[in-house]
Amino acid sequence: MFLTKKHLSRRTMLRGMGVTLALPLLDSMVPAQTPIAKTAAASKPRLACIEIVHGAAGSTIEGTEKNLWSPAKVGFDFEFGESLKPLEALKDYVTVISRTDLKPATAWTPPEEGGDHFRSSAAFLTASHARMTEGADILLGASIDQMYAQKFGQDTPLPSMQLCIESIDGSGACDYGYSCVYSDTISWSSPTTPLPMTRDPRHAFESLFGDGATAEQRAARLKEHGSVLDLVAKDVARLQKGLPASDRNRLGSYLEDVREIERRIQRIEQYNASGEARELPTAPIGVPDSFEEHVQLMFDLQVLAFQAGITRVSTFKLSRDVCQRVYPESGIKQAFHSCSHHGETGDRLMEFARLNQYHVTKLAYFLDKLKKTPDGDGNLLDHSLVLYGSPMGDSNVHNHKRVPILLAGKANGQVKGHQHLMAPDGTPMANVLLTMLHKLGIQAPSIGDSTGTFDV
Repeated sequence: MFLTKKHLSRRTMLRGMGVTLALPLLDSMVPAQTPIAKTAAASKPRLACIEIVHGAAGSTIEGTEKNLWSPAKVGFDFEFGESLKPLEALKDYVTVISRTDLKPATAWTPPEEGGDHFRSSAAFLTASHARMTEGADILLGASIDQMYAQKFGQDTPLPSMQLCIESIDGSGACDYGYSCVYSDTISWSSPTTPLPMTRDPRHAFESLFGDGATAEQRAARLKEHGSVLDLVAKDVARLQKGLPASDRNRLGSYLEDVREIERRIQRIEQYNASGEARELPTAPIGVPDSFEEHVQLMFDLQVLAFQAGITRVSTFKLSRDVCQRVYPESGIKQAFHSCSHHGETGDRLMEFARLNQYHVTKLAYFLDKLKKTPDGDGNLLDHSLVLYGSPMGDSNVHNHKRVPILLAGKANGQVKGHQHLMAPDGTPMANVLLTMLHKLGIQAPSIGDSTGTFDV
């Protein structure tokens, strides 16, 4: 390979009965003595958008004064606030953006009052105002993940993946005159086309490694073989013989990750089918009762998808606005939605801040996995842009001012990281979304209520 510059295609895949296994980027996929940036193996940035609903304690007046979310100092010499402390080890990759507002999520007419729960998620990635309707005439705007997927996701096996944790209503009318779909998803491929989100880890896994088989065929395959890797074992062995030691190690580590995730899903399904009492009795069989286990599994699947180039785009909805789930690992015994209505009283506000911090630990888990995953001339976090935050500000009063958001990753050198940026009061969050699009190579003139870009 060194002498002839022969190399594997970046699109090399291993195929078995009902299985397609994409590979991570290997040194053997880059022609010898050729800078990776000048080859077809050069990676375009990955985009991950993660919504945690219902605001943050740091978006209240008291929370702002205590710097619960936004750091006290602007610039590079800052310390994380209470809610963002889990990100300390990843500081070089984090850009906190304070004081942006999401006006399209607010009520624009008197009949819309009270419907914040349903407009909120709809506006997160679109910066658009949802049409108030319970019928099929829904109207919103395209979301940034889909704008990116439509331009740069068509040469990957999956243009994008959409994941969620909580149950979805799927269709029909919800409260305050809004269709349920507005709060069911954060991904819209057009103003009238919402994309469904996947809750079941098994379904997500099959979307990454399945190959056109039906659900019945996949179940029969698993029963007979136990693992997708068994179906490509001969091809793996043949491929490894021609790889240098560094690539064999990288491929081996990737295959171990695939198998371990598969085992975790199988253990969850076996437990849920055992007849033991479940905390989530109506959840699909592949969904674990534990929020922590569920979130980490979904994040691990996103890392695999990015690593193998199966997709460059993911969205992840961590909750629903009216969710009354309790998170035992957080140390907070109160249910999420009740805790978010803290009355802006000191102790209750700090409890919500600790709950915000707990959710940020899950983000830290994801970012750390990206950072530890090699990718070409860097790691996945070097080559990703991650948006994390909420479309609501002060959950106690359902406003959308000072929404808590941050960016993580370097986006192939397009974002510096290690900084806290303070927007002028009244700056639309849409300006951040527009900036993200530009950094990702999409020169859109505007999105939603944007008034310009934001210097990151």
